Amino acid sequence: MGFRSFAASRLPAALTGLSGLRTPAEPTAAEAASFDALLHRLSYLPKADIKRVREAYKFADEAHLGQFRASGEPYITHPIAVAGICAEWRLDAQAIMAALMHDAMEDCGVTKTELIERFEAPTAELVDGLTKLDKLQFSTKEESQAESFRKMLLAMARDVRVILIKLADRLHNMRTMEAMAAPKRRRIARETLDIYAPIAHRLGLNQIYRELQDLSFQHLNPWRHAALSKAISKARGNRRDLVSRIERDVLKAFEGSAHKAEIDGREKTIYSIYKKMKDKHLSFAQVSDIFGFRVVVADLAHCYLSLGVLHQLYKPQPGRFKDYIAIPKPNGYQSLHTTLVSPLGTPVEFQIRTEAMHMVAEKGVAAHWLYKDSGGARSGQQMGARWLQSLIEIQDETRDANEFLEHVKIDLFPDAVYVFTPKSKIMALPKGATPVDFAYAIHSDVGDHCVAAQINGEAVPLRTELSSGDVIEIVTAAGARPNPAWLSFVRTGRARSKIRHFLKNLEQDESRDLGEKMLSQALRAEGLALPSLDDDEVSAAQLWQQLARWAGNRHVDELLVEIGLGRKIATIVAKKLARILAEQGQRPDAVMLSMGRFAADNAPAQGQVTLDGSEGASVRLATCCRPIPGDEVKGYLGRGEGLLVHTAECQVGRKLFARDSEHWINVNWAEELTHPFEAAVSLLLNNGKGVLGQVAAAVSAAEADITHILMSDESQQRETAEMNLLLSVRDRLHLADVLRTLKRSPAVLRVWRVKP
Repeated sequence: MGFRSFAASRLPAALTGLSGLRTPAEPTAAEAASFDALLHRLSYLPKADIKRVREAYKFADEAHLGQFRASGEPYITHPIAVAGICAEWRLDAQAIMAALMHDAMEDCGVTKTELIERFEAPTAELVDGLTKLDKLQFSTKEESQAESFRKMLLAMARDVRVILIKLADRLHNMRTMEAMAAPKRRRIARETLDIYAPIAHRLGLNQIYRELQDLSFQHLNPWRHAALSKAISKARGNRRDLVSRIERDVLKAFEGSAHKAEIDGREKTIYSIYKKMKDKHLSFAQVSDIFGFRVVVADLAHCYLSLGVLHQLYKPQPGRFKDYIAIPKPNGYQSLHTTLVSPLGTPVEFQIRTEAMHMVAEKGVAAHWLYKDSGGARSGQQMGARWLQSLIEIQDETRDANEFLEHVKIDLFPDAVYVFTPKSKIMALPKGATPVDFAYAIHSDVGDHCVAAQINGEAVPLRTELSSGDVIEIVTAAGARPNPAWLSFVRTGRARSKIRHFLKNLEQDESRDLGEKMLSQALRAEGLALPSLDDDEVSAAQLWQQLARWAGNRHVDELLVEIGLGRKIATIVAKKLARILAEQGQRPDAVMLSMGRFAADNAPAQGQVTLDGSEGASVRLATCCRPIPGDEVKGYLGRGEGLLVHTAECQVGRKLFARDSEHWINVNWAEELTHPFEAAVSLLLNNGKGVLGQVAAAVSAAEADITHILMSDESQQRETAEMNLLLSVRDRLHLADVLRTLKRSPAVLRVWRVKP
């Protein structure tokens, strides 16, 4: 809940940006650039560590000498401010040193080796994790940004201090952006709202989360921010008496009970009010829960006792109670939430928690350093650590930086649903998650082999959205595999990355098989045979390795995949192999080469790829002409797209052939087919009642199936109507039989196969 405390003086000085408070006297530029600006915050460190931090300050000061911020201040004021925010969390000396030097590698040309020699490897690793990849060349700015995030997030997964320093860095930059140009301010604010604020929330850093949201909103929508700020100030004055009365009533109620509690008033942040107005289409006057109260008690038992005291004082609103103590949020947050009706009839939210829970609620994983003996802090850190570890798993399967960032963004969710396994284990998933997300959350093997699901004992589609309290049971099958359609509805980054990883591997295998077939055909044209792996195995392996190196591939499998994807032309590769053999003084037609799978007696006919309906992602039938067995066909080997099969008379295919004839190869149909094929058919009908039923009956009588049907709204208003069907048929003869059957139907005036 985006609240800030009325008692802003209780917050750390570096974290009170939401309330607009600053230290009574702003330091001069010289004071802010000196080590004394940081020293008073380091009292928790041993003297030896403070000495090491001072050395890091001197190093950073020298490195940034002569550099200034857009505001005109010496650049070193920024690292000092970042280190000061980290000191508020009581991070260790290594983290404070890294905060001071976090821009040294990027802006000053300092190398990682120098940092290791001066400050040892752990500090250098932290600085390296914070450094953007400015020295690498990327095709787009977005790709560079995505790669920077990937590096930062992976460094964060190894050491959470990286993201704490990065968030402190972003927070200070957001507080001091006034001197920047407006377009740059908006770009940084949007990036902060989309990435950094959700990361802060995911790690339980709620103070930082709220301030980053408000500052981003201020720079993205300055007029709306100013208007809401003015309205909140006015409302605060109007409701001061109500807030004071509630506070007095609550304090009096707790004085009469047997336990003590600390009461703290809270106010919704400007951004959270704006988001509620936008999401629920409310005016400011309709947002009633601007104010709330936090109750901090001694231990867990008193949380529930305090709930009873409050419910005796004011009436609770039905359905507005949430127990985040029994079921914590994914980021470790724990509290009891209840909404009561105030004396004036307005709803007021109360949050009840222990001191340890309060530490985790405000500081998240940073509470580990602030309160090392707190069980609540440990719990919060474990919750955050589990998510950080999942980043490593996603990275193992996702090498593309943009895709990795997409998966991470999916997991940066503000809301969650809590569901149960059949053995009553509770699991937290993002809002909108499906049984497939649940299956992958249990184990990747369960997700890969998922075929059906039951929710609360009832069978449901795999795309069904889960609700809190659901009991989920997954049905698996040994031969099942992920469906590409799942990518359209899964919500978790883990599920998305696992599905994509499986499909990529499958496509690689299919492309290798196709490339092997095509190269075997091209080699036969050059007089080279493909026996089984029996003869001169060593010399054959060396020859293939030489060929792979010539093609720029690491091994022959990679070369075959590229041939199957159309990135290399099999004929050219075969001719190169013939030249290699000629240079070695061997006759090509006398050489027996081994590929490990194909023997001479089962190699396909020269210049042909055989289609039997079992082709996967590497061989596709063009949707423009939808070839079926019996059609004369040719294959177009698109660059990186695999083999696309067109009919010989397809106009789209003819245009491709005229432009790029080298990428065309011959294909034919197998004698035995494993699957039916789709054909596009159009019908002109007498419009009337029961027409669709007559068409369906005719198709069924011809032993075919309708896989898709389309009929325009306009045609339904006329005497005649045009209908487009996709029919599942065995071959061209079967299609002709279906068309004859349709023509005999009284409702059909004309029927024809659609050709481009």
